Amino acid sequence: MGFVREVNDETFGEEVEQAEGVAMVDFWAAWCGPCHLVAPIVAELAQEYEGKVTVAKVDVDSSQRTAMRFNVRSIPSILFFKDGQHVDTVVGAVPKRALERKIEEHLD
Repeated sequence: MGFVREVNDETFGEEVEQAEGVAMVDFWAAWCGPCHLVAPIVAELAQEYEGKVTVAKVDVDSSQRTAMRFNVRSIPSILFFKDGQHVDTVVGAVPKRALERKIEEHLD
């Protein structure tokens, strides 16, 4: 998990919205089964795209303000940001390839 940043209501602005380039943020909760299916995929992508994409996780239970701000109603929700702006969202446990496609789409 060393490549994935844990962010919260207090650090989200600095870690994600002020980050240059592409950021992928996994909104999750400890009690969410599908979130545990996506977590290793998010960790793999963080390692594979190190230096190209900022990868972060937000626990919706402890960071409700940020989750509400981005209208996260279902988890897991993977939000994509480009130069601090929210540009895309993927909801649910999706295959690794689906997230890779989104990353590649926003890296261009």
